[in-house]
Amino acid sequence: MIDRPFRSRQYLVAPVKPEAFEPHHFSGVTEPNGIAVPDDPVRAAAAATRRILPLLRDALAAVRHSAAAQPPPQVARAITLIWYEDGALCTPYRSVPEDAREDLRALGFQYHPHQAAFLLPAAYGEDGHARRLRALVYQLAQKGIGITLRHLSPARARLPVAAPPSGTVAAHRR
Repeated sequence: MIDRPFRSRQYLVAPVKPEAFEPHHFSGVTEPNGIAVPDDPVRAAAAATRRILPLLRDALAAVRHSAAAQPPPQVARAITLIWYEDGALCTPYRSVPEDAREDLRALGFQYHPHQAAFLLPAAYGEDGHARRLRALVYQLAQKGIGITLRHLSPARARLPVAAPPSGTVAAHRR
């Protein structure tokens, strides 16, 4: 409750976010707005009881339900791996925390300086990728780092390639 600016004898009453919940618990929840009430305590209490409390009760129930359904994230940092249609996995070098870089190298990710990225080649196959990803998830979880896996859609993966000069063979890039 605060004084209403430019309106003497009125106050603004608004709910505040409970500290027990994380910001992601409020996603999709309609939060109640504040109301102006007169400086008469009886009328102010009646207005708040009638106009704010039912909305606040519903919003709090929805936030509690969201909190029960969505436990807080267990990791503070995450690496995003991009899965290309040819099977290769890639992550930008600058997005990888320093304490995770050696784990990537140890599990077969190769650093490509011209792309500024770590790449797990498609040559390892699906089984090789699965084993390496499982090990990587386990090792990084011990350090509080999570992994997000994105699939690059074919439309975004295809980039226009310049035609090679006549008489030369274009190198296949993997």
